[in-house]
Amino acid sequence: MLPGMTRRRQLLTLALPALLAALLGAWRWHAGAEPALARLETALVDRGGVASKVTATGTLSAIVTVQVGSQVSGRIAALHADYNSKVSKGQLIARIDPELFQAAVEQARANLLAAKGNEAKARAQARDAARQLERSRELVDKKLVAQAEYDTAQANAEAAQAQVEASQGSSAQARAALRQAEVSLAYTRILSPTSGVVISRSVDVGQTVAASLQAPTLFTIAEDLAKMQVDTSVGEADVGRLRPGMPATFTVDAWPGEAFHGTVRQIRNSPQTVQNVVTYDAVIDVANPELELKPGMTANVTFVWAQRDGVVRVPNAALRFQPPSGAREFADPGPGASAPPVPASGPGSGSPPPAAPGQKTVWVLRGESPAPVRVRTGISDGSLSELVDGALQPGDRVVTDAAASTTDASPSSSQRRGMGPPPPP
Repeated sequence: MLPGMTRRRQLLTLALPALLAALLGAWRWHAGAEPALARLETALVDRGGVASKVTATGTLSAIVTVQVGSQVSGRIAALHADYNSKVSKGQLIARIDPELFQAAVEQARANLLAAKGNEAKARAQARDAARQLERSRELVDKKLVAQAEYDTAQANAEAAQAQVEASQGSSAQARAALRQAEVSLAYTRILSPTSGVVISRSVDVGQTVAASLQAPTLFTIAEDLAKMQVDTSVGEADVGRLRPGMPATFTVDAWPGEAFHGTVRQIRNSPQTVQNVVTYDAVIDVANPELELKPGMTANVTFVWAQRDGVVRVPNAALRFQPPSGAREFADPGPGASAPPVPASGPGSGSPPPAAPGQKTVWVLRGESPAPVRVRTGISDGSLSELVDGALQPGDRVVTDAAASTTDASPSSSQRRGMGPPPPP
């Protein structure tokens, strides 16, 4: 074996125990290091108002909206109303070309005259048959004609009377046809069924409308835009908090920063299901004296279903906060702290004992260390909750978050509690 190789092997043999000892010491020091300190984020407990709200979106509309259609087919000959036109009940707002309907009326009138003529003829024939029957009766009593002739005269009289009744029916049919033609002619004049404002017009002059299957819509009239309603879609989880008569506020994009007020009129029982989401329509009555609100606007509605004033308020972030595992601030407040140490639920854990039903745990800074306080809360507005029971006062600082400190997390920090300096390498 070469001398150089033998020397290197001897050096490795001497250095290996020292290297192993250094690694073992470093492992023991890291294993015994305490958990890192935490940087605490806190918020103040204060006193004020808390309002629990339900939010929803809806659409503005007039309370009464009437769609005006046409019951006859034809060409639009004239329009007497347009968008935003104010109309009164019975006012002429459109007219369909009446020529064909006038011709139908004249034809029905002529048919009625013909039916009346046939009826008069049948009555004359019936009177003649009655006279023939009377003469045959006198002659058969005197034995001057055969009984068969009398029977024939009687049958002719009955047939003539039946013809009179048939002609009367024809006259009645002709009168009904004339009445129908006159009504159809009247329908060529489109009259407003209510007083209000035209918010939609769907036809133009010269356009042909067909009413064979359903009445085409010509106009949409809002009865009174000074009184409107909002139809909102409220989720099934929140609809139980709403009641008729409850106040509501809403905003619209057209008037940013302005709040409008209304009152819940009814919560309709008809569910609407869209993509497995069930909602219910809560109808809100809204006064619109300045006509600022327009039909079809989207409203962002807020219902206040519970409100408390002058109560102690706790930030919801403090109610949700859970101490990080291993953070010694939450396991031992340390000497000089105003709160006693917190019993650990397990080795190395800073969790307090389980809370009773309905209770929550809030960590409060007592001196320099956080201590757990059991509380009960009431209503919440999403960021603050009403304090119902618990040893908290306005001005207390509660922990809302904790993050590991990068400076204190180093094992070489001189702030490690109860330990000496790290072992030398």
